[in-house]
Amino acid sequence: MKVANRSKRYRACLDLIGPAKTYSLEEAVEKLKTLPPPKFNQTVTLSFRLGVDPRQSDQMVRGTCPLPHGSGNLVRVLVFAQGHAAEAAREAGAEYVGFEDLIKKCQEGFQDFDVAIATPGAMSEVRKLGKILGPRGLMPNPKTGTVTEDTGKAVREVKAGRVEFKLDKNANVAVPMGKVSFQPKALVENGSAVIEAVVKARPATAKGKFVHNITMSATMSPGLRVDATPFLK
Repeated sequence: MKVANRSKRYRACLDLIGPAKTYSLEEAVEKLKTLPPPKFNQTVTLSFRLGVDPRQSDQMVRGTCPLPHGSGNLVRVLVFAQGHAAEAAREAGAEYVGFEDLIKKCQEGFQDFDVAIATPGAMSEVRKLGKILGPRGLMPNPKTGTVTEDTGKAVREVKAGRVEFKLDKNANVAVPMGKVSFQPKALVENGSAVIEAVVKARPATAKGKFVHNITMSATMSPGLRVDATPFLK
């Protein structure tokens, strides 16, 4: 979309950011909080352009990151489990816990949840939901800690603000890091945790420069270029 077609508020944000300026993480947070806001509490996101080939399976970048100050979002959790694991999930605050009944419900179109967790023993049946949950990124996966015997711990971590990230087909990764209403220090600490997690997820087969650029933005704001240098030493 051309700048001329953007809203008056968006164009005002662009004027405040300045052309081609690079900010430290702390400066980017401070600047973002001064931009004219819309009428809702925006999500703050860090977007990474990475030097990997998403067509190569051995260069996939994905992982999880616990946010020190949470995400600011209400996370609805569904757990496929039975017995003690199911009870532990309920005690930890999962909204939906079950096995065959939940599998049937999902097959009928139920998707009113944000994260799905399953025990290893449940996965033989849960895999049947791959075509339903996969496109929405809801399929439990051992690499993101959502296939586990310790369902209670997994539910608590997700509820506390653990975010997942995954490389897209254009070699980009976007990770939410909190809300504009957070205190600056909380956003900086969340942002630092996200950057460190993505840098740590560098595949062994990646060659050359891994992080090409990082951009911070709110839901309805233009992006601010963040200096990645302090995190790459």
